[in-house]
Order: sequence, then structure tokens, then C-alpha cells
Amino acid sequence: MKQIVTLLLSILIVSSCCSKSTLERARTNIFPKGGKVTNNNFTGNVWLQMLGQEEQTLNTGVGNVTFEPGARTKWHLHPGGQIILVTDGIGYYQEKGQPKKILHKGDVIKCPANVEHWHGASENSYFVQIAVTDNKKGSVEWLQPVTEEEYHK
Repeated sequence: MKQIVTLLLSILIVSSCCSKSTLERARTNIFPKGGKVTNNNFTGNVWLQMLGQEEQTLNTGVGNVTFEPGARTKWHLHPGGQIILVTDGIGYYQEKGQPKKILHKGDVIKCPANVEHWHGASENSYFVQIAVTDNKKGSVEWLQPVTEEEYHK
């Protein structure tokens, strides 16, 4: 997982050296938006593009996730932890019992194993993230939806 995170961070650093027009193209096209998520683990419209599919050799899932304004995950946890790399927009991240964090392009969130959390877009901005998940210890455990009160708090 460390090698994948290093590679992704290198791509983001190299893109910061580009001219404005190249950087604007990279901002919208660096990874495909993917297909619309149709399960009930999200509120609002969300798109997912798995990168490298579910990497079997490294037991790591890497996905480019795009949230429309107001869209978010349910509360959930990852038995192997998760790293979130923010690539565009303004988003939120909250661990159970902690204050909500506001996320911006370039932020990195390290969510420890088995910590209940949720993440998604702010009310007025799309939010794009690369989610890196260690799948060696099991799959994501989806919990209850984030209430409107929790989201707006």
C-alpha cells in the first residue's frame, strides 16, 4: 500500500509543475470519473472508478470517487484502515465522536483500522478523492446513514 500511495503522491506533485492550461486539463481528466454508484451505501450521487481494479497482489483497493454537492457515504469502517487523498473540491470527513473536518485539494486523511467514519462533499462543492484501502483484513463494514443533523453540524 505504501508503494501505491507514493506513486499517487508523485503524480500529484508532478502535476503541480505544469502550465495552467495543462494543470486545468489534469484537474478534470487525471483519472476517469467512472460509473454512477447504485447501491444504498451513499446519500446523493456518487461516481466510482477503480484504479488497477481490486489489486490482488497487494490486497489493496484504490478508487477515484467523485461526490456531487451534498453527497456522502454512510458511517462505515475498514478493518485494514483507509487513506483518503483529496484531489479536488471541498469535502468533509468525520470520525465517530470527533468534530467534522473540512477537506481541500491536497489534504491527506489517514483513517485507522476499525474506526467508524464518513466522508463526502460539502453542501456547495463537488468533492473528488482517491481512496486507498488495505483489504487484507476484510471488506468495508457499512453502518447507518449520516443524518442531516450530523452532516450539517
